[in-house]
Amino acid sequence: MIYFDNAATGGFKPRAVTDSAENVIRYLSANPGRSGHRLSVTGAEMVYGCRKLIGEFVNATPEKVIFTKNCTEALNMAIFGTLKMGGHVITTVFEHNSVLRPLTALYKKGLITLDVVSPSHNKSLLKSIEEKIKPETYLIAMTGLSNVTGESFPLKEVGALAKSHDALFLVDGAQAGGHIPLDIKSMNISLLALAGHKGLYGIMGSGVLVIDDDVDVMPLIYGGTGSESFNLNQPESYPERLESGTLNLPAITALLEGVRYVKNNASNFGNTLYSYTGLLTDALSEIPSVKCYSTPNRAGIISFEIKNMPSSDVADILSAEYDVAVRGGLHCAPLIHKYLKTDANGLVRASLSVQNSTREIHYFIRAIKEIAQG
Repeated sequence: MIYFDNAATGGFKPRAVTDSAENVIRYLSANPGRSGHRLSVTGAEMVYGCRKLIGEFVNATPEKVIFTKNCTEALNMAIFGTLKMGGHVITTVFEHNSVLRPLTALYKKGLITLDVVSPSHNKSLLKSIEEKIKPETYLIAMTGLSNVTGESFPLKEVGALAKSHDALFLVDGAQAGGHIPLDIKSMNISLLALAGHKGLYGIMGSGVLVIDDDVDVMPLIYGGTGSESFNLNQPESYPERLESGTLNLPAITALLEGVRYVKNNASNFGNTLYSYTGLLTDALSEIPSVKCYSTPNRAGIISFEIKNMPSSDVADILSAEYDVAVRGGLHCAPLIHKYLKTDANGLVRASLSVQNSTREIHYFIRAIKEIAQG
């Protein structure tokens, strides 16, 4: 099968990633940091090694790199852990439900006020955000890169805006991680959520919340941390403050190798994906009944529609008749579809990786032409 669904989860895994996970499962069954014997200590050293590498990758303190089971958990941890009762939050129409649903839950309970902004013909997204800031605004939450269109956003400028108003800046880096540079210091990012299994080449079951040094987050989960066992209160120190229970060591060691792989190749990968998406958008624009909603980008995401065809039908045909994996529907980001007026049929999303080939892209273009022609 030709795999064009990398925005959902990365299809290709480097050998070092799979080997590291397998080796932990086979030979290192001990709980990291919970005992003093050699196997437990070795596991703890692996965990710290991953914290340190991710800290270097996004310019963060290793102890403020928190491991979660996925990006959704990291986002929930950030949103609920920084809740300011009666405060005001700003987010955007480009967000995934991992941001929209927790914020909507808080809004419906009357715990926050909420503004969801969008760009317009004469107003940028940055300007739209700036106009909604109030004295009680304590959080601006936005994605670094749209999982629907592949569009990236002015994180540095929004971060500076948030800082100037003493607001926290939360970035959903599920799609951005591994595809665009992320530096929490220079971008004034307070909280950065990452998915390990997408652009960072890790395996499922790995997520990260990166927290800036001067930001505190209340725990979402309380329990054993392997430290301060006589203390019935959750430890105040990081990472134990936010990491209760057994860590997913196979996923963390796999993430270590995935981040190392990306760190050594990031610029090359971005240029390749920009070239691939350029080739695909140019070809789709020449098919009369196809409308493309993406421009060339470094994340490999291209979304489009075939007029009068539900996107899920197109995805099913591609799978059943052409052996191509894409995703149809709303991609868990309903407000951007409403903004684009594609909420009725959704969009077909082809998300490429550098391991795909131009031959696969040309085959895919030929398939879309045939489907569009009926």
